[in-house]
Amino acid sequence: MPRLEIQSTADGSATLFVSALDEHYHSVKGAYTESLHIYRDCAYLYAAEHTAHRPLHLLEVGFGTGLNAAVTAMVAAAECPVHYITLEKYPVESDLVECLGYDSLVDARLFAAIHAAPWEQPTAITPHFTLEKRCCDLLTAPLPTDIDIVYFDAFAPEKQPEMWSPEVFARIYEFMRPGGVLTTYCAKGAIRRLLQSVGFTVERLAGPIGGKREILRAVAK
Repeated sequence: MPRLEIQSTADGSATLFVSALDEHYHSVKGAYTESLHIYRDCAYLYAAEHTAHRPLHLLEVGFGTGLNAAVTAMVAAAECPVHYITLEKYPVESDLVECLGYDSLVDARLFAAIHAAPWEQPTAITPHFTLEKRCCDLLTAPLPTDIDIVYFDAFAPEKQPEMWSPEVFARIYEFMRPGGVLTTYCAKGAIRRLLQSVGFTVERLAGPIGGKREILRAVAK
């Protein structure tokens, strides 16, 4: 596991800094704001609004601190319950997670349950949110089928270029339902064109308040 340190972001919430990569787990302009806008609102809530009432299968690339899972679990509803599969090659130590202070931003019991859930098996966190944490590498791990939503929250392309390859996105696309939604904080033209090249319809959206100017939402055809 790379050495991690806790740093504050512009909205007052904390993130983790990986000195070996000179990279943060969340936006330095607001970790909590980023999770709410890019993943919860522009992906899960958008998909729930545009999907007939049925369970949704969500794939997260990069469990990290568990913040994206927590904000999603808090809004998962009976009309669109979620099976949330998250991939993480380097799980964060629990004592470090406890120091992030997220239990003051999200439901503390939910957040604790998310981190207490065992790896490699589905766990019902609420009646409408089932979590499946997988300790694995996206590049080699088998992927679930019939994916409705993808939270693509890998480190930046210049830090982890292997995670942003045509092969990776083509493989994800293969396992998505038509109409499935992928969101990412990265709005670079090269990534937008890459997503389009494997079959997605891609739109630029306004970024979080006080954060990045634009983000990407890609829809599978």
